[in-house]
Amino acid sequence: MSKSIVKSLWLMLFAVVICCVLYPLALWVIGQTLFPFQANGSIVKDKDGTPVGSLLIAQQFTKDEYFQARPSAAGYNAAASSSSALAPSNYALRSRVASTLGPIVRYKSGPRAGELVAPDIESWFQQDRYQGNSSIVQQWADAHNSLAQAWASADSTHAAYIAEWAKTHTQAVAEFVKSNPSIPQPQPSDLAVLFFETFSKEHPGRFPSAVMHPDSAGRSTTAIEPVIGGSDIQSTFFDMWRGDHPDADLQEIPGDMLTTSGSGLDPHITLQNAEYQLDRVAAKWATDTKRDVQGVRAEIEKLLQDRSFAPWNGLAGEKLINVLEVNLALRNQYGTPS
Repeated sequence: MSKSIVKSLWLMLFAVVICCVLYPLALWVIGQTLFPFQANGSIVKDKDGTPVGSLLIAQQFTKDEYFQARPSAAGYNAAASSSSALAPSNYALRSRVASTLGPIVRYKSGPRAGELVAPDIESWFQQDRYQGNSSIVQQWADAHNSLAQAWASADSTHAAYIAEWAKTHTQAVAEFVKSNPSIPQPQPSDLAVLFFETFSKEHPGRFPSAVMHPDSAGRSTTAIEPVIGGSDIQSTFFDMWRGDHPDADLQEIPGDMLTTSGSGLDPHITLQNAEYQLDRVAAKWATDTKRDVQGVRAEIEKLLQDRSFAPWNGLAGEKLINVLEVNLALRNQYGTPS
């Protein structure tokens, strides 16, 4: 009996040494010797040697000089990798896709082929009529309560703006509390729909949006104000504009510009996606470098072609580019964006 126990203990010790010491050590030596870049997370650095990210994990780029990654349900947080898991019937998904389309979609045919739809969304919005009825903002808030509440929670300045509104609309807030006795002290998100209903009547054809102002020290400060144009209106009301203009012939958008990946951290976009963004990127770099836009565009297009690849050496799938790799190459070539 004791011999069996001793043999079992030796066997367990042998297995632990093999599986938990020798095998990991062998992999570490092979990785550090033959594949040090991949084994250490595929971290890339800028010209100064400062790490800027991993080629395996997407990150958000907001400047117009850079190509933008796919939307991320995880907020580009590697510690919270996830998909949105939203069904096609979920309006939150439709709203997110529409918000992406508003500022970038273009007409496909007709006298304005190739032009952005965004200015027409703004002009239509300013008329303050949807489906023949007035008060576009009120209709939006009433039809999509959750989106109105999400706006209130999206930024502290939004919540503060509603809180200030509540101070000057005490009667409306009191009526809300009377109708909702379970919410005796409503928060900005609770009042969001009521706020937008009131705002729509007081500021027809306008939407509350962030506006930058220089202060006395020359620094920029942000304030929420009623506006008649801008990306917030283009994004928020594209879907309603489309409902009023069902016959408008619009260009197709690469699917990966609108959909998230399963992880929310896909570092690649299709070459088609990058080429759709090319005009914006080239125009901004041309402005920054004070060069001819066509020349800059040709250089960036060549860079995309040189750095594109297809899985299995082209045997499967579309051509892809790594967003971080290309954006880093742009910065190395043209400098840091202004």
